Order: sequence, then structure tokens, then C-alpha cells
Amino acid sequence: MVGLLHSIEIALGATCLGLLIGTGGAYGKLYGGPVVRDLLAVYTTIVRAVPELVLILLLYYAGTDLINQALTAMGYQRVDISGLAAGIAVLGFVQGAYSTEVIRGAILAIPQGQIEAARAYGMSPGLLLRRITLPAMLPFAIPGLANLWLIATKDTALLAVVGFYELALATRQAAGVTKAYFTFFVAAGVLYLLLSLVSNFLIGRVEVWSRRGMPSLKEAR
Repeated sequence: MVGLLHSIEIALGATCLGLLIGTGGAYGKLYGGPVVRDLLAVYTTIVRAVPELVLILLLYYAGTDLINQALTAMGYQRVDISGLAAGIAVLGFVQGAYSTEVIRGAILAIPQGQIEAARAYGMSPGLLLRRITLPAMLPFAIPGLANLWLIATKDTALLAVVGFYELALATRQAAGVTKAYFTFFVAAGVLYLLLSLVSNFLIGRVEVWSRRGMPSLKEAR
């Protein structure tokens, strides 16, 4: 159970970090200057093109080493970055690239008349974001973001290669000690399935809430 809790912690942290990066990245791609748009295009292209396992290894080892080298160069002591923080940062960085495209597509799906009307009323960019853009884009973004959450719960297993204790590593260690590989890996698969089922139920409730006041598919037909 400790391994499962660690997996959920990493997935939650990475998803939240990815949402922050994705929101900023989507706005940068849509409304930023040419340099910002080009940098974000490079970021999303590279992250989505390179296998996630390679990115995890690169960011986990090279990233922590670069941070410590920078601290040493500035006269500070090297720090021991916890596996939890490193795992959240690495997966959050990867999630951010996908979230950027999901949120950008959701913003583009908003009827532009709503945004133009808000601007005509003199809404500031911050107020426009809170009152118009975020609520209006949420129904379009939830399906894509839900898939990213489910991917994040499974990607935590990749952190086993860098020695972080989560569900996959805990299962492998327990199976190695007892030699009951089939039993433990089936149990791990059931836990991942239960996590996905609970997530789908909660996401479904959130999606219904986000679409309140909107016509249902039956009414639209």
C-alpha cells in the first residue's frame, strides 16, 4: 500500500505541476511573442517526440547534477533532492508539454464571441481568464486532461528504473523475495485498474459539473 500511495502522490503532484506549465504554455503559444512561441514549440515538440523513459533518465540524473553544479558554482553546498520531489518535477515537466496542447486546443474551441464581448466590456486579462476563459474551456479540456491523469498514474511505474519506491518497484521487490511473481504482478495490475476506475468515476462527476447549463448531446440532436 505504501508503494500505491507513493504512486498516487507523484501522479497528483505531476498533474498539478503539468497543469500550471500547460496553462502558461498554452497562453504563451496563443498570445506570446514570436520568441516565446518558438521556445514553447521546441519544448512541446521535443518532449512529445522523445520516449518518456529516456526523458525521465535524462532529467532525473542530468537535471539534479546541473542543479548541484549551479549551486556549487554560486558557493552553496550540494543538496540531496528527494526522490518524491524529483519524480514530481520530472513527470510534471513531461505532463506540461501535453497539457499545453490540450489546453491550447480547449481555448481555441471557445466561441470567440464570448472573449470579444468580455474585452468590449473592458475586462482585464486576469479577470477575462478567471471569469470567461477557464470556465468556458473546461468542458473541452477535461477529456484530454483526464487521459493525461491516467497516463501519469501509469508513468509513475517508470520511476522504478531510478530506484524510487512506488507500486511497480514495491511489487518487483516483493515478488523477488517470495518468488510469487504471478500473484504480486496480478495484484499490482488490479490496483492500477481500481485506481483508473475510481479516477474515471470522479472525472465523470467533474465533467458533468463543468457542463452544467450546457445542452446535453440528446438536446443538441
